[in-house]
Amino acid sequence: MKRRQLLQLAAAGMVGLAVPPAITRSTASALPLGVPSIRNLLPELFTDPPRPPDHSPALVIGSGFGASAAALRLAQAGTSVTVLERGLRWPRDPFRDIFTADMTADGRGLWHQRSFTNLTGMPVGPVDWFNGVLDTTRYENLSVWRAAAVGGGSVVYTGVSIAPDKRFFDLSFGGRVDYDEMASQWYPKARSVLRPSTMPDDIYASPGFAHSRTWDDHARRAGFDPQRVDGGWNWNVLRDEMSGRSRPSATVGRSTFGNSNGAKHDLTQNYIPQAEATGNAVVCHSHEVVAIGTESGGRYRVEVRRLDPEGNALETRTLTCDSLILGAGSIGTTELLVRAQATGALAELNEFVGRGWGTNGDAFMTRSLGPVGGGPQGAPCASRIVDDTGLPLSVENWYVPGVPTEMGFLGSLGMTIDPLRADFRYDRATDGMSLTWPKGGSRDTVEALRAVQNRMAQAGRTVVSAEPFTRDVDDTFTAHPLGGAVLGDVTDAYGRVKGHPGLYVMDGALVPGSTGAANPSLTITALAERNIAAVIAAGG
Repeated sequence: MKRRQLLQLAAAGMVGLAVPPAITRSTASALPLGVPSIRNLLPELFTDPPRPPDHSPALVIGSGFGASAAALRLAQAGTSVTVLERGLRWPRDPFRDIFTADMTADGRGLWHQRSFTNLTGMPVGPVDWFNGVLDTTRYENLSVWRAAAVGGGSVVYTGVSIAPDKRFFDLSFGGRVDYDEMASQWYPKARSVLRPSTMPDDIYASPGFAHSRTWDDHARRAGFDPQRVDGGWNWNVLRDEMSGRSRPSATVGRSTFGNSNGAKHDLTQNYIPQAEATGNAVVCHSHEVVAIGTESGGRYRVEVRRLDPEGNALETRTLTCDSLILGAGSIGTTELLVRAQATGALAELNEFVGRGWGTNGDAFMTRSLGPVGGGPQGAPCASRIVDDTGLPLSVENWYVPGVPTEMGFLGSLGMTIDPLRADFRYDRATDGMSLTWPKGGSRDTVEALRAVQNRMAQAGRTVVSAEPFTRDVDDTFTAHPLGGAVLGDVTDAYGRVKGHPGLYVMDGALVPGSTGAANPSLTITALAERNIAAVIAAGG
């Protein structure tokens, strides 16, 4: 009977998809279909990007959490900094439909990809080939979600910005970084710029967060203690959405492809403009780095392609710099290093390059026949639970990507401190990369999170999965790739790459596969703040 009810509910949801609600200036605009429509809606994306100089004292690859923190502090120290970002620089507007919706994605959502299957198992596409904000890199046994936009992962994450518990941090980092130092100095410094905060009571009590209240209720019935989490959201913008002063975004299940009205307090509203305001930093979007190496005399060489919004290479250049900061994310940074090592472009890299890579123990968890509130679920996460009775883990109250009619799903994001790690390998014949992630992923992670899922489902009298759409615990993807240039192995204790003076890693590639069963963004930012401060103080 429950399965039949679920299918009936899903059918109702698909009817909602086929017949969208009335479109008004404050709620929606026409969905772009084709690049000309995107150009008409967002002409800013088609203007020429800033041109990087032939030589820079410091060059930063990427513009995510670690990269932006490093760029700001270098610029404040008086260093001329060039930031190279492969993605586009997206505007903000309280009424324009800047970013695409999670369930009806077009080219704005996906980086060079024709289709997409979201976390509910629903297919999206076909879409236009475009420089969209989310790159779902597919390896043999795993899909890795990462960003392609000015602001990096801050554009596509769900805003959770928390530090792990000390005992979990120490389990993950194994003494490589002192937690007390991070907690007293570097986490607060990162928070002072990112400004995360817990969800206010009036937001939590609003109709769009009925799923959050139900999730918390089920957690308490199951014997857990849900705690509010900090999120990088401007709650006043959410209030504007609810009062009609802004086009709905965060309150109607949008986050994965960005928030058009700036509801998510991403890096384009803090670290990046602060760096630019010094006059010492320039952000060159639409510039994709394809290779790095050294030149005689100690300079670093960076091969870069300038892209148009449809991904066509308009120009190829070789840039040089005195200091090269890798902040392209775990995947981008690791692949550049692995390729440079295999081709001899960076001959002194050691045997640890490409190793120690993990998924932060990620898995998406879905239950069905939860609340049916008549509308989509708000995107910001309200709370999480932590459990260390077995494999250490946390589970967060996530939204299910927005559809016009709620389909009765309850979503969670689980993270474990799983020791499973993989290596990157370079194929010279294809110039491609492979990842040694095992087929079937981690049984320990799945079983540990399934036990929590079953317990909450029983307490809340819900179905433990959302089949036939998606599994109860899905670990075939990660949104938190970590490692590949691990701190203390590939680099020293502060991100200096061993064997190559003037080369630094300042992103999630430093993290040994896990940030202690917590979302990595705050830890990556704080770690970059710590490392770049040491580099600046030492003069390199």
